[in-house]
Amino acid sequence: MFNGIKKIVNMLTLSELRSGMKITAKELVNTKITVQYPEEKTPISPRFRGLHALRRYPNGEERCIACKLCEAVCPANAITIESEMREDGTRRTTQYDIDLFKCIFCGFCEESCPVDAIVETHIFEYAFESRDGSIMTKDRLLEVGDNNEQAISKARSEDSKYR
Repeated sequence: MFNGIKKIVNMLTLSELRSGMKITAKELVNTKITVQYPEEKTPISPRFRGLHALRRYPNGEERCIACKLCEAVCPANAITIESEMREDGTRRTTQYDIDLFKCIFCGFCEESCPVDAIVETHIFEYAFESRDGSIMTKDRLLEVGDNNEQAISKARSEDSKYR
């Protein structure tokens, strides 16, 4: 009975509306923290996982040894690798594709790589207009790695104390 009377009094005095207006008035005078995105950027963690890249050794040789651990550990089956033996007895990839529609950016590929060949960069501003654009081929992955090697190395060194 008492709860029913309390409910009627709250409805007649518009207490919920007043509490909502109180919150609105308080937020009107608070300072805004809006970031003007294209011009201003927020800081990114060294562990941020963005677009993938394949790295090279300082002598220019690609790091990937086609062990296929990243392909095996990928929970989304987004990685496809084909390899062949070279004349010097080492194995290298002939095809290394990552389907970005399937990829969940979990970082397992990066963690499983014994030679630190596949990494996830801080690049999050990318787009594609067709299904073909969503598949990162070996050439595109190497290009991303080559163009961003300094940033990748810096992020890896900052993160090294946590590994």
